[in-house]
Amino acid sequence: MKTEIEKGGEQMTSNYIRFDWAMKRLLRNKANFAVLEGFLTTLLGESILIQKLLESESNQEDEYDKYNRVDLLAENSKGELILIEVQNNNEYAYFQRMLFGTSKLVTEYINRGEGYDKVRKVYSVNIVYFSLGSGKDVVYHGKTEFRGIHQGDVSQLYPEYYILKVNDFNQVARSPLEEWIYYLNTGDIPDNATAPGLNEARQRLKLDRMTKEELNAYYRHLDNIVILRDNIFTERAEGRAEGRAEGRLEGRAEGRAEGERNKQIEIARNLKKAGVSIDVISQSSGLTVDEIEKL
Repeated sequence: MKTEIEKGGEQMTSNYIRFDWAMKRLLRNKANFAVLEGFLTTLLGESILIQKLLESESNQEDEYDKYNRVDLLAENSKGELILIEVQNNNEYAYFQRMLFGTSKLVTEYINRGEGYDKVRKVYSVNIVYFSLGSGKDVVYHGKTEFRGIHQGDVSQLYPEYYILKVNDFNQVARSPLEEWIYYLNTGDIPDNATAPGLNEARQRLKLDRMTKEELNAYYRHLDNIVILRDNIFTERAEGRAEGRAEGRLEGRAEGRAEGERNKQIEIARNLKKAGVSIDVISQSSGLTVDEIEKL
């Protein structure tokens, strides 16, 4: 059983469930933690064991958010918080929302009266399916770092951010992280992929493991994503057309204003040559005394 996934106007066939849907329905099951652990281990470069999942904003009430965004909050074996978010379409001030999300976690997951030593490390992992920023890479890592000037010692407390711009990946996967990005981008897992977690994904995220009702819901999710992207593309196209039309109108208005200005200058210049007083020229042309004196 296969599903068609639309990307850039092309249809791609996949045997596997999209990652955002898996986050909603499957990866919250402890039996499937190995998929998430493999992904995070590959991304963060250290062995990650998920202790439990915590409350997050995943169950959105707004219909738009139900298929545009999904997030999942995990606590690892070191007590650190990892927020994973998939965003299907662009959002205004996304970077600021990332900052707000981590700041909120820092304050929410410390009990009133506890010392600041109980503040937890937060990782914000953002998988985006839209153009974000102007960089050409597909994976970005950001963090605030306090480094000793003389000894080089570093504080590891502050939040760290990861952005995976998976739509920009269009090459052969040559590393474990690229194998994951390939799956996130296409919904397919190459037979030769060996990245941690992908073997578990092969076994647990197959379409043919879903019931008929689950498949119907999944297909509706895919349809909604396509409709959402088409709507946004149409809005952008209409916006560009309106912008061009407004630009032409503004250009004509500016042209007329410039023509009137040149006409005033020419009148003032001729009157000045004829010996007419500057005050009279100013009244006739609309130019200021200073402007006329400079002619």
